[in-house]
Amino acid sequence: MELLSLIAVALLLGAVIKTWALQPFFIPSSSMEKTLEINDRVLVNKLVYDFRGIDRGDIVVFNGQGSWDPGTPPPSATSFPAFIDNLAGMFGLGSPGDVYVKRVIGLPGDHVACCDAQGRVTVNGVPLSESSYLYPGDVPSMTRFNITVPTNSLWVMGDHRYVSDDSRGHVGDPGGGTVPESAVIGRAFVIIWPPSRWRILPIPATFSQSALNKHAAAASASGDAGTAGLLGARLEPAAPILPWSLGLAGAVPLTLLPRRIFRRWVYRHGRENR
Repeated sequence: MELLSLIAVALLLGAVIKTWALQPFFIPSSSMEKTLEINDRVLVNKLVYDFRGIDRGDIVVFNGQGSWDPGTPPPSATSFPAFIDNLAGMFGLGSPGDVYVKRVIGLPGDHVACCDAQGRVTVNGVPLSESSYLYPGDVPSMTRFNITVPTNSLWVMGDHRYVSDDSRGHVGDPGGGTVPESAVIGRAFVIIWPPSRWRILPIPATFSQSALNKHAAAASASGDAGTAGLLGARLEPAAPILPWSLGLAGAVPLTLLPRRIFRRWVYRHGRENR
């Protein structure tokens, strides 16, 4: 009975952690190379945006349903239905949804365009120096675009621009290629597997330019882009060993503590009644 209680508490704690705190994801495609490679496992922080806003340069995991993919917008990734789905996921069940990983290039109100005379992506007229994270040999964009990001939305792009199906390829979809901030599940902040690939995922220095915060005054139309052969980096939840482990670590003291308190109470009252 005690073992069953331990397993039940571990499952519940693991689902709580997976829903509201941390979740690992598996990278199935090359659209975020050279930053994220196929078969990498990344850890996503679901709490960070409760304490700060989304920043340019963040690598975000988001649900594309209702913006890039057909269907109604998904419920919040930290809602009770998500908790039930994550609990099912502890047994290998549940639905992963239409989940993607991309880098945030433009925030709400930003004027994002490509390309300037040197072939660079610009944000609010400021060119980005992207060599630190773009896949070697890639240019910032093969297609032109010119958009002011709508309220509560994000313009996102993959780091492997030749193969990434990102905001550029969805300008004809709801939101003009942008994704709602509400669809963001969290920020990918570290590669946790394989061990040889372990590293923190920082915001590149080019996004620290103060001039980026000077928003453009007006929006302009953007042309559509071809999408043949492009990769969206649709993610798959990784095996729930991390939430399982954290849940088990928390379950052990939670299940043993009441038993220890009860034994102390019996011992104390037994001595008093002698």
